[in-house]
Amino acid sequence: MIRLFQRLRFWTTTNRIGPDIPLTHWRLHFPGLGQRLAERKLARFGADSCLRPFCYLVETQNIEIGDRVVIRPNTMLMADGDAGIVIGSDVLIGAGVHVYVNNHRYDNPDMTIAEQGYYPSESVMIEDDVWIGANATLLAGVRVGRHSVIAAGSVVTKSVEPFSVYGGVPARKISEIPLS
Repeated sequence: MIRLFQRLRFWTTTNRIGPDIPLTHWRLHFPGLGQRLAERKLARFGADSCLRPFCYLVETQNIEIGDRVVIRPNTMLMADGDAGIVIGSDVLIGAGVHVYVNNHRYDNPDMTIAEQGYYPSESVMIEDDVWIGANATLLAGVRVGRHSVIAAGSVVTKSVEPFSVYGGVPARKISEIPLS
């Protein structure tokens, strides 16, 4: 019985949103309740933004979401206590996008990778007016410039210039978006 109460307390107090937190996740199925949950848990949650059911957000106190952003199902925003994720306004994020602020260490051959811990965390910044295609992955320290596009399935390991299209594994600049 004590374990049940511990689990219930964890579900209500953790800085996390996702299907693995059932006491809060069900609220995402109802726009008004989802909005209030996001406003309470995230560092910032902009006007007319939406978290869709089955998205995951970890260390929500270090995640900022601008205005008119939709976080689609199966998207994972994985911040931590040392680095955050900042998403500007008018950002389109496809389903299954993953954003990470840290990576495992692997450079010591005398230790297992699991024993080596993590490289220092680095924040991820997605500027205004960006489109990130489905199943793209953004890694630690990346900055995605304004009015740029990340192709579906891309793995972004380096920062993206504004007004450009990036794609591939690893993502490379495909083209520029002309200024009018």
